[in-house]
Amino acid sequence: MVAAAQAGDEDAFRGLYRAVQPGLLRYLRALVGDDAEDVASEAWLQIARDLRTFRGKEGFRAWAATIARNRALDHLRHQRRRPAVSTPVEELVELPGAGDTAESASDLISTDAALALIRSLPRDQAEAVLLRVVVGLDAQTAGKV
Repeated sequence: MVAAAQAGDEDAFRGLYRAVQPGLLRYLRALVGDDAEDVASEAWLQIARDLRTFRGKEGFRAWAATIARNRALDHLRHQRRRPAVSTPVEELVELPGAGDTAESASDLISTDAALALIRSLPRDQAEAVLLRVVVGLDAQTAGKV
């Protein structure tokens, strides 16, 4: 699929995106929180731009995870230099929710519990767990990333 995407096959690229994006997004959510989708978008722009140079030694997933991690680190550095101004919650109360609140709450509770356990680990170990479980990399590749 990677070779076809490198040759310009849009369906192959779409297949790569669908296979990698869910895990990559969960990994980024652990690194950058609510900004994960923005960081993932930046990562996919770079992946699309540099796909022709990918050689496959480490595997596409690992390459994509490395790019996403670098974009996340850039994002965190940028946030430290220019912290965001928060909006008072009172201004947001009247905005309607986009999905089913009960289902979202249930998903959030289980996800928050898992993320809390991962956050209790030292940063390098937490990142290794996320790369293995969420992104789906093998131990050796996760270690290289």
